[in-house]
Amino acid sequence: MAQAIDALRHGWPIKVGDAPVLLPVETAPGGAAQSPHMLISAARAETLKLTNQRPAADGHSPVLMRAAEPLGLGAALPVADPALDTVNPLKGPFLAEELQWMTAAKAAMELARIAGVLPAFLVNPEPAGEPVELKSIDLAAWRDPEHLAIATRARLPIAAEEEAEIVAFRSAGDMREHVALVLGDRSLDTVPLVRLHSECLTGDIFGSLKCDCGPQLDHALAAMSAAGAEGGWGVLLYMRQEGRGIGLINKLRAYRLQDEGVDTLEANRRLGLPEEARDFPLAARMLDLLGIAEVRLMTNNPEKVAALEEAGVRVAERVPHELPANPHNTRYLATKRDKAGHLLT
Repeated sequence: MAQAIDALRHGWPIKVGDAPVLLPVETAPGGAAQSPHMLISAARAETLKLTNQRPAADGHSPVLMRAAEPLGLGAALPVADPALDTVNPLKGPFLAEELQWMTAAKAAMELARIAGVLPAFLVNPEPAGEPVELKSIDLAAWRDPEHLAIATRARLPIAAEEEAEIVAFRSAGDMREHVALVLGDRSLDTVPLVRLHSECLTGDIFGSLKCDCGPQLDHALAAMSAAGAEGGWGVLLYMRQEGRGIGLINKLRAYRLQDEGVDTLEANRRLGLPEEARDFPLAARMLDLLGIAEVRLMTNNPEKVAALEEAGVRVAERVPHELPANPHNTRYLATKRDKAGHLLT
C-alpha cells in the first residue's frame, strides 16, 4: 500500500492485477503520454452524458471511456476534474466501453482516494513508462484496525486542561498518525465523555465558517474539562481523515463545487469520491488500546454510534453536540441533517 500511494502521489504509472497500465491524470508529470481511453468514476461518467452507454452499469462502478482522439494529460485533466467544468465546458464526444477488469479498476479508484488524488487514469498510455507492479494489493487487510498500535504518549498541557495527556497511534502501512487527548483523571470509576473528531485544517486551524468543525472541537474539549472538574474525564480522538476521508486537496475541490451551488455530499460524488469515507472502526481500535470499553459519545451522527457498538464499544449515552449555525454553514448543517441523517434541529 505504501508503494501504491507513493506511486500515485508521484504520478507514476501503475499496474493493478489484470488491469492495463494506468497513469494518474492529476499527478503525472507533463510529457508526451496520451491515450484515447480513460478510467473515470460513475459520477463523472454521468456528468459527461455516458450514463446510458455504460454496459451492465450499477451506478457506482468505474467507467472505461474512449475519446474520439487520444487525450494528452492537458486535455485529460479537465475531463477528470469537475471543478474545471466552468472554464472547460466543451468536452467529447466520448463513448463508454465494456470494462473487463472491474475488480482491478475499483481497487485503482480506491487507491486514488487513499492517496488523495483525483480518481481518473489514462489507460495504457503511449509512451507508458515502466509501471509500478501492484499484484498483491489487499485493501481489506490494509483497513484492518488491528494493525494500529500506540506509538508513544506524553503529558500535554492545553488551554482546556493543563493535566491532559496525548497518545499517538500509528500503523506500519499507513502514513496517517492519529492521536487521543485524555482529559481528567481516568482512574475514576466513571464512563468517559468521548468525541470522535476528524481532522479539519480549514475549520480547526483557520476558523473556517463553512463548517462547524472548529467550534465542535473547542466545545468538546471544554465539555471534557468540565467533566474532569466534576469528577469525570474525557477522551478526544483526533483522526486524520480530512474531508470525510477524501483528503485536503479533494476537500478544497469540493468547496469549489459548493461555491457553484452543489451541497457538500453532492460535491464529493461529482468528484467520483464517496460521500462518507471515514473509518470509524479505527476509532474503536483506539479506544480498545486505551482500555475503554464504554463511552458517553458526543455526536449528532448515528453512524458513529452504530460503528462503535458494532465494533464492541458500548455507547452508554449519546450526548448531543449541536452548536449555533452561521450564515456560511447553514446549508452545510441542513445537508448533514436532511441527507446524512445527523440528529440536528
